[in-house]
Amino acid sequence: MAKLFAELRERLLRAGVAPRHVRRYLKELAEHLADLKAEENRAGRSGADADSAALVRLGGVDELARAMTEKRQFQSWFARAPWAMFGFAPVLLLVVAYFVACLILWSGWRMFLPGAETPFVRLEGFAIIYFGVGRLLYYSAPILIGWGIGLVAARQRFKLVWPTVGLVLTALLGGAMRVSTYRQAVYGNLGLSPREASSSLIHALVILTLTIVPYLIWRLRGGDSVSA
Repeated sequence: MAKLFAELRERLLRAGVAPRHVRRYLKELAEHLADLKAEENRAGRSGADADSAALVRLGGVDELARAMTEKRQFQSWFARAPWAMFGFAPVLLLVVAYFVACLILWSGWRMFLPGAETPFVRLEGFAIIYFGVGRLLYYSAPILIGWGIGLVAARQRFKLVWPTVGLVLTALLGGAMRVSTYRQAVYGNLGLSPREASSSLIHALVILTLTIVPYLIWRLRGGDSVSA
């Protein structure tokens, strides 16, 4: 029984069925199988005979998988539109995170350092925490988004192509992003000038390494630790 459910779970995940639907379906099948076994016991069978008869009545892997894979509403959005979920969505999330980080920097500059020419000065008191939140968001956003991509890809057994696209795009954008500060404005730009290109590339490689290594570990482990 355990082998049947394990094989069925892998079949459904690889077919793009959302993990939440897979868990619910397997739980329902386990309950139904228990009922079938109880019926076989009442019919006079016991032990292995009852188990075998119940499994035959339940159906094979192909039949059970087809009941879910033929219904599109059970597929995850990552399976329906991988180009959007692995390409567009991570970039959008990263842009939003950088916008919030810049907003924190700009508002903190106006509140705590109204007369300073730059917010990048020695801080004291609550300003350390306030600016620290923005700094943490700025540096951690591409890594957290990359981990999210790897987690989803490992759980849903995606092939390497789309997760790699998402990880590379996130790393490149994260490595190229720079924050510029002027007297009354803070904004982000892409540090792609010849002078900054080398630094941006190194930063992107660091982000890619920190995000792709956990994904490869999860993938090698078969996603078992993140799909339960």
